[in-house]
Amino acid sequence: MTGTGGGATVRLRDGGPEEPPRYAPEWLQLRESADAAARARELLDPLRVRLSGDPGRDRGRAVHDLGCGTGSMGRWLAPRLDGAQHWVLHDRDPYLLHFAAASPRAAADGSRVTVETRRGDVSRLTPDALTGASLVTASALLDVLTREQIEALADACTGAGCPALLTLSVAGRVEIGPGDPLDAEIAEAFNAHQRRDGLLGPDAVTVACEAFSARGATVRLHPSPWRLGPEEAALTEQWLRGWVGAAVEQRPELRGPAEPYLKARLAACAAGTLRVTVHHTDLLALPRPTGEAA
Repeated sequence: MTGTGGGATVRLRDGGPEEPPRYAPEWLQLRESADAAARARELLDPLRVRLSGDPGRDRGRAVHDLGCGTGSMGRWLAPRLDGAQHWVLHDRDPYLLHFAAASPRAAADGSRVTVETRRGDVSRLTPDALTGASLVTASALLDVLTREQIEALADACTGAGCPALLTLSVAGRVEIGPGDPLDAEIAEAFNAHQRRDGLLGPDAVTVACEAFSARGATVRLHPSPWRLGPEEAALTEQWLRGWVGAAVEQRPELRGPAEPYLKARLAACAAGTLRVTVHHTDLLALPRPTGEAA
């Protein structure tokens, strides 16, 4: 853990054979512009209205970014919010935190944005951990959590009266043009892979919406699809390899038909004739402020 500030807001997870795979910074960098284009700006106005009444506005809002990776969410969101901000970047990978800490930022009105990093398990927040927080945010996180972890996140945010902007959760739908008869089967196998070992995958947004709503929060959802064409060929290529690879890992009997399928898809991508829409959903949860009657 680097940076300044108080004690850690999450419990550290011990490393071991069950430690989830780490994300390469090259992949996170490759997808950053597509993520930025996809995130639902329509959710920012209700968020700004809520934050305008935040008692911490004058001294600088505390924003907790869960699973921050290389800090792309901060680079996108901080310049879209007014006022001084202090971002607390959480990730279990110190290598990614090194990149995140170096990201320059400024608020929409030119106010100062400061950053600290904290290494730990982002799925184990408590209300006490978020004392004084103005906002919790995350990108591409919900779908790699379990039901219990999402309920714990909802408990923490609603217990602290802290809004949450949780973006780019997979929706389980992919559109590829031109179409291929194997598209649906690959998509089904990929979605099953996303749900392995108790992870929620495409069901995560529904579970999160129910969890926050059950705790009295107002929840808004908005689609945030990647729309990938020739200009995003490098990202599309890597996404295709990962998408098909996960499907084959889930269903090894697909390996035979998947090899020529992937080869043809990559050729179309290189030729600039492939179009891909990967559907995601953004979620804004606005809990009742602490002390407000139910």
